[in-house]
Amino acid sequence: MPFQRIQSEKLSSSVVRQIELLILRGILRPGERLPSERELSEKLGVSRPSLREAVADLQERGLLATRAGAGIYVGDVLGSAFSAALIKLFAAHDEAVFDYIAFRRDLEALAAERAARLASDTDLKVVDTLFRKMEAAHTKRNPADEAKLDAEFHLSIIEASHNVIMLHMMRSMFELLREGVFYNRQVMFKQRTTRDMLLDQHRAINSALQARDAAAARAAVEAHLNYVEASLSDQQKSERNEEIARQRFEHEQSR
Repeated sequence: MPFQRIQSEKLSSSVVRQIELLILRGILRPGERLPSERELSEKLGVSRPSLREAVADLQERGLLATRAGAGIYVGDVLGSAFSAALIKLFAAHDEAVFDYIAFRRDLEALAAERAARLASDTDLKVVDTLFRKMEAAHTKRNPADEAKLDAEFHLSIIEASHNVIMLHMMRSMFELLREGVFYNRQVMFKQRTTRDMLLDQHRAINSALQARDAAAARAAVEAHLNYVEASLSDQQKSERNEEIARQRFEHEQSR
């Protein structure tokens, strides 16, 4: 017969599974510090030896990491998504920029469509809260905060789609965007007209999601990233034209 005796699970195994799920679902993020051993053992209702056994297991698998004198942190689980060589290759070729935008357009449009159907009311409150923060940051002269919130807004939609594979893939992609591997996002927010257009586009995405209109949410994301693509193309052309004009000017001065 295929039956086996039921065995009670070790407490440390229960702790491992709970922390694994928090990381998998994107609730605990890479680099996030865990509570102290005493506090965490109290929250989980387990002894410190059981907690230490669970932490050791998770550390061995790279999901947690210890920093000397600073505590325990979630491991850099996104770091292995792309090799260092591939990241450098992305940064060296403009072609990667537009492939990246196309990739985002396809996946984020799908995520928005899913979020409109599957997100909980709390998920949509998070999306709306981030948009309201974007509106507040929009009034500031320095675009840094608005650019940062832009990434958080998009990631909140992916979180609301409740697909953990998509979540971790896109977090990795946005981490590269934050590092300027594909393009400098703050450049997009420098011109007031562009900032106004981007805010209107995010407003359209948010409104469609709050209305749970899947088709409109998908279309709004696609329209937004089409605009980003066109703006970056224009920016690259402008930079090339400026370089040619500078060379012409220097030549005329030397004659």
